[in-house]
Amino acid sequence: MEPVVTAIRQVPLEHYVALSFILFSIGLTGALFRRNTIIILMCLELMFNSVNLLLTAFSAHHSDPGGQVFVFFTMLVAAAEVTVGLAILVMMKRNVDSVDINQLNRLKG
Repeated sequence: MEPVVTAIRQVPLEHYVALSFILFSIGLTGALFRRNTIIILMCLELMFNSVNLLLTAFSAHHSDPGGQVFVFFTMLVAAAEVTVGLAILVMMKRNVDSVDINQLNRLKG
């Protein structure tokens, strides 16, 4: 019996690795060099999604659903991270009237 070829297995694994590396690099560069809190949160999400893409590709390539289950839990952590990040962002906007990361030293009690 011939193995089932899914759409994700038709693309070579090296392409997924390259795309994930590029997306992770863009996210890391944005998180390190930008000062806007919203942009930093978006860059963190981009890094999470690049790792999720790579885990899904490896999982499909090896026909092991364990990686896809791990991606589900990673998405749950990312959702919690967004919730906490937006709560911090609202607190910054109320107290400092800015979303600039350099203004965080004004929040000290």
